This record gives sequence, structure tokens and C-alpha cells, in this order.
Amino acid sequence: MSANILIVEDKKKIARFLEMELTHEGYEVGKAFDGIRGLEMAESGDYDLVLLDILLPGMSGMEVLRRLRRCSETPVILLTAKDAVNDKVSGLDAGADDYITKPFVTEELLARVRAVLRKEKSHPKMFRAGGLRLDLQSHSVTYDNEPVDLTKREYDLLYMLMQNKGIVLSRETLLTKIWGYDYVGETNVVDVVIRHLRSKIDEMYAVKLISTIRGVGYVIKNDKPNS
Repeated sequence: MSANILIVEDKKKIARFLEMELTHEGYEVGKAFDGIRGLEMAESGDYDLVLLDILLPGMSGMEVLRRLRRCSETPVILLTAKDAVNDKVSGLDAGADDYITKPFVTEELLARVRAVLRKEKSHPKMFRAGGLRLDLQSHSVTYDNEPVDLTKREYDLLYMLMQNKGIVLSRETLLTKIWGYDYVGETNVVDVVIRHLRSKIDEMYAVKLISTIRGVGYVIKNDKPNS
């Protein structure tokens, strides 16, 4: 099965050129010409890789990357100006997997695409904790094959916990990763979402998956009877 690649590039000639080269290599390709539409398409979960220009109308590529990383680990290769060193550093720090500078050689771009996709294949697409399953491909959660209906925030928080199974994550870490550095709102929002998750999973299936480590944070472990 070929990989599905999203191109987010406002210059339509460049986007079309990239589309032709990637299609020729056997990839499925989607395109967006502004940051807002690019983020919407990237968040859909339909793409295996995003080629993301930094200078975009509507929303900058850096902001698209930051917002995408709150809910998705889809690989991102940044397209940057030749001398934009700060953009490269900031992009990698924000979660980009690689970058390539404009103008670029097609063979180098394709090689970087292959390298990132190879690396992605080694990453798990499914996270398990006892009978609980979180599937990144279908963006779904089940318990003993029964669907668990979650809101976006509930899914994002559960994903963070399952990705770090056995590791205690502080409220501050969860707040920053999911709501962002610039979040302004109720400080107990993490506790509220945890409470919702417990009602939909732990209480519903009489297990104890999500544990509170008093004064530290939350951790998810393999389930055990909820006595």
C-alpha cells in the first residue's frame, strides 16, 4: 500500500511539481494552499507524511506544526528558505521530523521522504493497555472490541497516557502538550478530562487503568479489577 502524502504549499506551481514527482514515485497526494486548510487536512489522520511550507497565508507553517503536534505524530518535513536557520531549529524543536531548503534537488527530497517514511514504519500504530486499544490509523478507541466514544480532548489525553504507558505524566506536561503553551483557562481542565475518561473506561468496564499519583500526576497501566 502506497503512502499518502499531504503537500501544504501556497505556490501552486511548486505544489503541482511536487505532486507530479511524488505521484510518479507511486505515492497518493493531497494538496492544500493555505495553513488553515492544511491543518484541517493534516488533522484528519488520512496522511502518512506532510510536506509543509513555512510561509503560508492564513496560518504560518510553524503554527500549523505546533497545533498538529497537540493531537498527532504524523511525520512532517518542513520546506524552508535556504538561509532560514532559525526556522529550521524552531521547526525541529516544535516536532518536525526533517527539513529541506528551497530550491531543492528532487532526488534529495524524495530520499528524505523515503527516510522519514521508513522511520515511521518502525513506530507503533496501535497502543494497548489490557483490553483497551487506541488505533492511530483509524483514530479509534475500543475496549474488548467495543467502541469507546471520546471527544477530541479525551482522545488526545488518552493517547498521551498510552504512548507513555507506565510513566507518570504531570498535569503541567499534559496541559502543555495537549492545550499548548499559550492556554488560558481553567487550571483543572486536565482533572476534568481525566474524570470523563474514567467514567467512559474504568467505571464502564470495571477496571482500573488510569491511576492518580498524588502530588505528581497521572499514569496508565495494564488493567486490573476495580475494587
